[in-house]
Amino acid sequence: MGYIVEMGELYLCGNYKRERLAFVKGSGTRLFTEDGEEYLDFTAGIAVCNLGHCHPALVKALKEQAEKLWHTSNLYYTEPQARLAKRLVDLTFGEKVFFANSGAEAVEAALKLARRYSFENFGEGKSQFIALENSFHGRTFGALSVTGQSRYWEGFKPLLEGVTFVPPNDLKALEKAFNEKVCALILEPIQGEGGIYPLTREFLEKAKELCHKYQALLIFDEIQTGIGRTGKLFAYEWFGIEPDILCTSKALANGLPLSAIVAKNEIMEALKPGTHASTFGGNPIACAVALKVLEMVSEKTFLEEVSLKGKVLKEKIEKIDPDKKFIKEVRGEGLLIGLEFYQSAQPIYKNLLKRKILVTQPKPNIIRLTPPLIINYREIDYFCNVLEEIIKG
Repeated sequence: MGYIVEMGELYLCGNYKRERLAFVKGSGTRLFTEDGEEYLDFTAGIAVCNLGHCHPALVKALKEQAEKLWHTSNLYYTEPQARLAKRLVDLTFGEKVFFANSGAEAVEAALKLARRYSFENFGEGKSQFIALENSFHGRTFGALSVTGQSRYWEGFKPLLEGVTFVPPNDLKALEKAFNEKVCALILEPIQGEGGIYPLTREFLEKAKELCHKYQALLIFDEIQTGIGRTGKLFAYEWFGIEPDILCTSKALANGLPLSAIVAKNEIMEALKPGTHASTFGGNPIACAVALKVLEMVSEKTFLEEVSLKGKVLKEKIEKIDPDKKFIKEVRGEGLLIGLEFYQSAQPIYKNLLKRKILVTQPKPNIIRLTPPLIINYREIDYFCNVLEEIIKG
């Protein structure tokens, strides 16, 4: 055990279940420990480093901006922030952008915006939310309150009132949950922390229809599915269904703290001066890097390659266990893939770690694969070969 791990265990809060690993360098799809060991990264910082570690183009953008301007607060305009807002508008359905620092903050902003919009247009009383069981939206009180997994609530109640949870893809339950008091429905097009469970087109269409009928806003949490992860810049593009509010973060600045919500003018106008803010939201360095991220990831050929890599990875994994003796299901889109095992996935996770491959385990029997989008086919082959050796002993 190196000195970094020792120091961390002494002084860092114990709220994370960390592996006894300390990384000191990253390059592309690889991470290097303080002892010089090399790991193949199939986590990308939990779907964050979509362009890998220390991409030269992003390092260049960061250095150039760091020598110009770091921070002014949002009392003034900065060029990187204004340009990034325009780029997000150009690439989505939106017309206005609000910047913050993390996914949870983006969700908080979306929830506040939904309530404020409803208050300004319909008065008090239209303030309830609908969310999905098995969802995850963050750790702050508002985001936690619309997270449909009770294991995250323990010790933090009472949470935000007025939230109804419905099972994902249950059309009847969704329709039953709606009434005139609902101000918004929040969902992930593919549930990430829940174990990589995609929502159906039929369910999303019904969600859009019901929101329109009850004059409620549809919020898509694309914090994990966004910025090219599924083979589209945002997952909603696969369905042709636009939300009213889009939340994005994680990969937006490839590891620098940055998040955003995107919406039409009519909705975003509800956030008048003084109603919401973020001191560091949209700082110039993070925005400069995000501009380069979007320039690279939004290329049609890049996104097509992500889809192809995801298809190849899924097919190779399915060929490992064609009779489904070990792997119950392979789910996901693009390079957001979940492997559900019949039994605990902990031995798989631990053996991959021993073979110096990093993955995540969002649930006891599920392994999540979110490699950098720049992963190559040789690395996909290597991962699948190692996984087959582990599964078949």
